[in-house]
Amino acid sequence: MSDLSLRRRALLGATGAALVRPALAAGYPDRAIRLVVPFPPGGTVDVTARPIAAAVSDLLGQPIVIDNQPGAGGNVGTQRVARAAADGYTLLFTAPNHTINPGLMPNAGFDAQKDFAPISLCAQIPEILVCHKDAPFRTFQEFVAYARAHPRELTYSSAGIGSHPHVTMELLLHRLGLDVLHVPYRGAAPAFTDLVAGRVQLKLDSYATSAAQIEAGAIRVLAIASAHRSPAAPDVPTIAEMGLPGFEGILWMGYLAPAGTPPDVVNRVAKAVQDAVRSPSLARVLSQQGVEAVDSTPEEFAARIAREIPQWRDVIRDANIRPE
Repeated sequence: MSDLSLRRRALLGATGAALVRPALAAGYPDRAIRLVVPFPPGGTVDVTARPIAAAVSDLLGQPIVIDNQPGAGGNVGTQRVARAAADGYTLLFTAPNHTINPGLMPNAGFDAQKDFAPISLCAQIPEILVCHKDAPFRTFQEFVAYARAHPRELTYSSAGIGSHPHVTMELLLHRLGLDVLHVPYRGAAPAFTDLVAGRVQLKLDSYATSAAQIEAGAIRVLAIASAHRSPAAPDVPTIAEMGLPGFEGILWMGYLAPAGTPPDVVNRVAKAVQDAVRSPSLARVLSQQGVEAVDSTPEEFAARIAREIPQWRDVIRDANIRPE
C-alpha cells in the first residue's frame, strides 16, 4: 500500500472517530448504565447511592445497575472504572476515599485526577465530634484546653487507618496543635461501641448514627465539622466558629466517569444528578438517613478533588499514617 493510501486511510479513520463521538453523545443513554460503588452493600455510601441512582435512572430513561466492587479501601472498584470504556455506560459513585487514597496508597494503578471526569457531587454527611459522657470536658473549648494540658492522655477511635474520620481528626489535631492517641478499629460499629462504653473518649461520627446515644446521654456533641450548623442539631456550633475558619470534615459522595467521556455525556448525567438531588422527595429520603442532598457542576467537583488530594497527602505524611 502506497504512502498516499496510508495517509488517506488514517485521515478517514480520524474523521470517522470524530463523527462517532458526537453521535454517541446525542443518543445517550440507549441502554442500562453500570454504577460501580467501590464499597460493600449495606454501608453508608451504598445505601446513599441507591435512592439517588433510582432517581437519576428515571430522569435518564434507562436502568442504572448498582455494581458493588469493594476492596483496598475503594481502590478495586475505582481502578476498574478508570479502565472502562469512556462511553458513559460505566460510572463511579465515590466518596473521600478518592482523595485520601492517593496519599495513602500512591501505587494504586490509576490517577485519581487524570483518569476520571468529574460529573457532580450529590450528597454529604458532615462529621460531628462526640465524646463519652464522663470525659473531663463538656465543650469544644474545654476539650482543646484539656488536651493541650494532658498530651497523649486522651484517645479517639475510628473505623480504621486511613478512613475519612481518621484523617479528618488528624487534620483537626494538627490545626489545633494537640496530641491525642488514635485507636483504629475494623469498622465504624466497634469504634462507636467502645466510645459509648468509655474505652475511648472521642470520635468523629455522623449525627444519624450518634443521635440515639446522644439523646440517651451516653455521649455528648462538642462541634460539627461543616461550613454551617446542621438543621438536625442547630445548637451545635461548627468547628469553624470555634476558631478554625474554613475547617470542614465532610463525607461527600459524587459521580465520576472515566477520563475521555464525551463532555455532552458528562453534562447529560450531571444535569440528571442535579435535578434528582434537588427534588424535595429525594431530599426527604436522604434526610431520613442523616444525609444532606447537594449538587455541583463538573468543574466544582473537580476543584474539590484537586483541593483535597494535596491536603490529605500532607496530613498522611505529617501524621506518619501507613496503610494496614
